[in-house]
Amino acid sequence: MGAAGQLRRRTRARTPPSRAEPGGGGGVSCEACGSGDAAAELMLCDGCDRGFHIFCLRPILPRVPAGDWFCPSCRSPGTKSKSAATARKPKQFPQVQTKIVDFFKIQRSPLAAGSSEAKKRKRKPAGALVVSKKKRKLLPFNHSEDPAQRLRQMASLATALTATGAVFSNHLTYQPGMAPRSANRAALEAGGMQVLPKEDVEALSQCQRMMERGECPPLLVVYDPVEGFTVEADRFIRDLTIITEYVGDVDYLRNREHDDGDSMMTLLSASAPSRSLVICPDRRSNIARFINGINNHTPEGRKKQNLKCVRFDVAGECRVLLVANRDISKGERLYYDYNGSEHEYPTHHFV
Repeated sequence: MGAAGQLRRRTRARTPPSRAEPGGGGGVSCEACGSGDAAAELMLCDGCDRGFHIFCLRPILPRVPAGDWFCPSCRSPGTKSKSAATARKPKQFPQVQTKIVDFFKIQRSPLAAGSSEAKKRKRKPAGALVVSKKKRKLLPFNHSEDPAQRLRQMASLATALTATGAVFSNHLTYQPGMAPRSANRAALEAGGMQVLPKEDVEALSQCQRMMERGECPPLLVVYDPVEGFTVEADRFIRDLTIITEYVGDVDYLRNREHDDGDSMMTLLSASAPSRSLVICPDRRSNIARFINGINNHTPEGRKKQNLKCVRFDVAGECRVLLVANRDISKGERLYYDYNGSEHEYPTHHFV
């Protein structure tokens, strides 16, 4: 999988503002903790003008929002705030096969019995497992065999995408006015980028083909009142399983330095900063967008990590994969380190 120094994990497009000195809140204090410290992370409700730290809120906010923001009291039922709807549990996407097929643009009946590729894996001779000291390969995910269970998994993802105003995409997308596909060149990576081996490329392609048929990863997107949308395993997942690819619109980092999105991912860290690229999943994305980060400032937070995010050179282009870094039990929530050694994302208040 490459040395740890080669990993590139989820990161903000710009370095967050430094924490303010104590007492710098201009007389404003947080309604939750009573402190006026960390003024750069203390914001006022646009409804009642009371102050709140972004890290004292539940769910926490990764940064001060660019637009209007209303505190929990102003969002509570009975108020007329436009943002009240966002405080309630999102409307569930219907578990109807025809609607799921249309939403995910599935090529054929998505919820049929197990695929021929899965059957081929079962017939693979056991002798291939006997070789010692062989390089560990990435594994394609094993989808749930029960069609009703897969329907429920895909409906949970459709619910989250609909609630966040995004459409489903399982590939990197290149939009007019943003970075062209020709800009995605792994050869531009500062220090070089590890090449995904041929057998692992096939595993990734197999995952994409399964998704196109509606054979999704065995994951559920759930809504948590503290963490917001988050993802949990819906069956046992083996170490080194490809969970998903991180996808979205590709843009130049220089165009996103003042973007308020908290889900941008480094795609290319070029020697020439003007050529660096990020993935922006706010409009087009898959389940990767809803997998949460950990508080990498504490041992307890780091213990929660069960995925790693790795960038690879695939046929000359940069790709970002989320891969299990240990066995994952059913019902376990998925977490990965947002930024590893880069420390660009403020995870010190993550739960």
